[in-house]
Amino acid sequence: MTQVLDHDPKVAAPPAKIPRRSRAPYLRTIGLYAITLWALVTVVFFLPRTLPGNPLRHLDDPDSGTFIHDPVERERVAAYYGLDKPLIDQYWSYLSDMRRGEFGWSISQNQPVSTLVKNRLPWTLLLTGSALALSSLISFFAGVTAAWHRGRFADRALIVVLSAARAIPEYALAAALLIMFAVTYPIFPQAGAHRPFATYASPLDQVGDILFHLALPLTALTLGLAANKFLIVRNTVISTLGEDYMVLARAKGLSRRLLKYRHSGRNAMLPFITALGIQAGFAVSGSLFVETIFNYPGMGGLVERAVFARDYPLLQGLFIFLALAVLFANLLVELLYVKLDPRVRRRR
Repeated sequence: MTQVLDHDPKVAAPPAKIPRRSRAPYLRTIGLYAITLWALVTVVFFLPRTLPGNPLRHLDDPDSGTFIHDPVERERVAAYYGLDKPLIDQYWSYLSDMRRGEFGWSISQNQPVSTLVKNRLPWTLLLTGSALALSSLISFFAGVTAAWHRGRFADRALIVVLSAARAIPEYALAAALLIMFAVTYPIFPQAGAHRPFATYASPLDQVGDILFHLALPLTALTLGLAANKFLIVRNTVISTLGEDYMVLARAKGLSRRLLKYRHSGRNAMLPFITALGIQAGFAVSGSLFVETIFNYPGMGGLVERAVFARDYPLLQGLFIFLALAVLFANLLVELLYVKLDPRVRRRR
C-alpha cells in the first residue's frame, strides 16, 4: 500500500474556519440612521426660516395687540429668544440644545415645546399607528382574496373601491366623511378625541368614547393607506399561483386556507413590509391634515398654529418628534424585514 505523504498536494486541506458574522452591516445601518437624523435636524432648523416673516413680526405691527412701540424693547425681546444672532450661531445653539434634550420655549404658546408635544404626540401616534395597523390588515387580506378571485366580482369590486380611495386625498375624504356621518347624518361626533369634561364610570367607558371619536379620522386615513399595499399583495400573490410549489401543495391536498395565506400570501410579505415602511412618512403627513379637519387634538392643529405664527422653536420641536417617529417606524420595519428574509441574515 502506498503511503500518502503529508506534503502531497492531493490531500484535502482541513476546512477553513468559518468567520464570525461581520458587524459592519449593523454599524453601517446605524451610521446611515445617524446621518439621516442629522440631515433632518438641519432641515428642520432652516426650513421654517425660509418662510416670510418671523415669530416677532406682531411686535412691529401697530394693529396687533402686542405691538411694542419702543424699538430698543423689541430688540431686547429678539435677544431673549436668540433671534438677534447670526443664523449660523442660532444653528449651533440649536444643536447644542438638542444634544442636551432641550427643545426650547414656544414663542406663540408661551409654554415649553416639550410640554406641548407631550400633550399632543400620543393622539397623533394613536391615529397614525391605528391607521397603519388597520390598513395593513385590510390590504393584506383583501389583496389575497382579490388574487384568488381574479377577474371575478370580488376582485373587480375591491380594485374599484380601493383605487378610488387611493385617488382621493386624505383631507378630501375626511371632509366628505365629516359632512356625511357627522353633519347630514349625525352618527359620529364632529370634532375632538373625547367628550369634554366627561366623567367615566370605568376605564372601558373611556376607551369606548375615545374609539367612538376616532372612528371617522381613522377611516379617512386608513382607506388612503390601504390601496397601495392592496395592489402589491394582489399582484404578488397572482404571480405565485402558477409556481411549482403551489402545484405541489395542491397535489398534497392542503386546505384552501393554507394555500392562500401560508404559501401564496407569505411570499407577499417582503414587498408588503417594504411598502409599509415607505408609508410611515405618508401616514404622519396625512394624519396632520385629517386632524385639522376633525379638530383632533394631535399635532396637526399645533403645526398649523405654529406655521401661522412662524414659531421657530415649536416648529422645530414638532418636526423633530414626527421625524423621530417615522425613523423609528422604518427601523422596526427594517428589523422585521431581516427577520422574515433569511437571505438578509446570511448577508449580514
